[in-house]
Amino acid sequence: MTAADPWYRTTLRWAQTNLTEIDPQRYDDAWWRKHWHDTAVQGAIINAGGIVAYYPSKFELHHRAVALGDRDLYGEIVASARDEGLAVVARMDSNRVDEAFYRAHPEWICRDIDGQPITVADKWVTCINSPYYREYLPDVLREIIERSHPDGFADNSWAGLPRQSICYCSHCAELFRTATGFELPHDHDWDAPQYRAWIRWSYQRRTDLWDLNNRVTTEAGGPDCLWFGMISGEVLRNSDRSIDLRQILSRSELIMLDHQHRNQVDGFEQNTEAGKRLHELLGWDKLIPESTPQYQLGVPAFRVAAMPAAEVRLWATAGFAGGIQPWWHHIGSRHDDRRQYRTAAPLFGWHRDNSDILTDRTPIADVGIVWSQENNDFAGRDSAAERTLDPYKGVVRAVNAAGLGYLPLHADDLVAASGRVRVIVLPNVEVLADDQVAAVRRFVERGGSVIISGPVALQDGDGNPRSDSALADLFGVHLTGESFGARSLADFNIETHARHSYLRLTPELRARFDGPSDTSAPEPVGSRHPVVTGLDETDLIAFGGYLPVAQVEDAEVLATFVPDFPIYPPETSWMREPRTEVPAIIAKQLPAGGRLVWLLADLDRSYARDEQPDHATIIGNAVRWAIGDRPAFTIDADGLVSASLYGQPGRRILHLTNRVLTSRVPGREAHLVPVGPVAVRVRHEGPTEPRITSRVTGVELTGKAEDGYVSFEVDKITDHEVIVIEDLAVQ
Repeated sequence: MTAADPWYRTTLRWAQTNLTEIDPQRYDDAWWRKHWHDTAVQGAIINAGGIVAYYPSKFELHHRAVALGDRDLYGEIVASARDEGLAVVARMDSNRVDEAFYRAHPEWICRDIDGQPITVADKWVTCINSPYYREYLPDVLREIIERSHPDGFADNSWAGLPRQSICYCSHCAELFRTATGFELPHDHDWDAPQYRAWIRWSYQRRTDLWDLNNRVTTEAGGPDCLWFGMISGEVLRNSDRSIDLRQILSRSELIMLDHQHRNQVDGFEQNTEAGKRLHELLGWDKLIPESTPQYQLGVPAFRVAAMPAAEVRLWATAGFAGGIQPWWHHIGSRHDDRRQYRTAAPLFGWHRDNSDILTDRTPIADVGIVWSQENNDFAGRDSAAERTLDPYKGVVRAVNAAGLGYLPLHADDLVAASGRVRVIVLPNVEVLADDQVAAVRRFVERGGSVIISGPVALQDGDGNPRSDSALADLFGVHLTGESFGARSLADFNIETHARHSYLRLTPELRARFDGPSDTSAPEPVGSRHPVVTGLDETDLIAFGGYLPVAQVEDAEVLATFVPDFPIYPPETSWMREPRTEVPAIIAKQLPAGGRLVWLLADLDRSYARDEQPDHATIIGNAVRWAIGDRPAFTIDADGLVSASLYGQPGRRILHLTNRVLTSRVPGREAHLVPVGPVAVRVRHEGPTEPRITSRVTGVELTGKAEDGYVSFEVDKITDHEVIVIEDLAVQ
């Protein structure tokens, strides 16, 4: 990063006072300019137009804020930002219009299957395939550039109607027919070729819109006046909006990230994962500023009440660990709850003082966890949250708990995995194109290790079924087409005991441990495979998930399936079939050094859903065994801390983020609960003992260099810690 770089490579901290329609009467320019200073921001996101205009637009239908009159509040704030040396992004929110606009251009509005206009609250939803997007909005962008020359643009809801609704307007019908030869589908039938074509076409139309808007802004405002839309950090939300992340981010120089949603499955570490996943597509040399609300999220979102400072800090520092830059965000320009003005300054000040280690760095990890939107679409379909995303999340959480490092790896990037990671994990990646399968095979040929779960590679890249997994011969395991359990909870009959299944570990060792006499217990022989180590006192672990049946030809079976049996009344709760030959976990050592594990039982999905600690133990064991004996780093924090490692010339940068939550409400957290001590080992090949420094507490730590590693202990982590390990020989 140099002074000659464009604004989108150098602006690290952002501000947004999201204007409301009454703010022209109450905006306090002097105070907000002071707040920009106090929070060390370098850029401002300023409401310009779209649903509401904050300047006197020449377009009659461009609705002005109710309190605007002839004032140009947007232009005034731009002028103040320029005085302060800030970059300026003009914010749009464009996909809805008021009644006057609808009356003037009803043909630009989305239509349902009966031809009725689609509305949300008191607004009409505009169609991305209509002249509203192709002609009207480009003219608005040109007008804003002519008036105020912003550095770039963002748009909060640029992608239009979500996937749940098919627009049947004349523009959609004509364009879809021309592009595919099909009529618009009448329902969401994933098996129908016209619906699959509509899915692909919908993605392409958003990519085309991205390209159009950037042509308009660069032609009118110069080569660096770029349009960025806004992007969600959630895979399924992007799919729902038909945003092809790989295509869009390959075209972008920056992400304006609108990722705020909390849920029951993920902690704040999801923000780290989102940053890593998006950087893998965007590039690690580019920036990802993220909207960080200072108001309360949730259902409902309390737009003008302050978010607890602990919650802001945990979310933001988890983002720092994933390469995300901070962007404070307030709704409205005046608030009765002034606590929300106090949180950003210390957080942004720390970021300013440590920006040298927060950008221009390379991630270091042993594990690549594979995902793709095609898998979520064609295998997950309408139950993608459970069928395809939960397995991915379960692996991420288990690797975090094991104290290891990972990168989210898009399936199209498997060809470049060798040399970047030592292990790839394909968690229920049922959709895998032929070239992606070939990339997995090349990874193994070069000595890499692979862990898969569920019915991997059972569909090709377009979601067409294969007769067997395309990796069956590699693993020596062939799917039969039969299965036990279900992938979605909705598919279980809750009136039965269908989820009351188990896995039996081999060899059975319980006879070695104290307990009642058990004539069914075999004589314990040998020891267990490293994948199922640490569970010696039990021969049975709870399961309750989905298991495709397979025949094993050339692999070691580490666990088998125990079918469900009654739960109620307790007197009937005993195993009817305590043993089967149905394999649940297999492992294989390859001559070239690679190691293979197939979790036929969906422990990853089950862990995301049920938090069975034994499931995390087995996934963590499998990853450790697949890595081998020299991981890039390990931490020992009982799963209470997540770690991410980066490299810069002559030094390593280790982020440690606190995962402890005390609230029962997802995302709500009023307290910071310190964790520690945390034992750390980082691979270090330098000729001398390194210098180890905390960038949060400022203290220097004592380390021990031995056997190619440096070991040290971090006494306490409140919200986060960032440790810099510098090779003294190259300072």
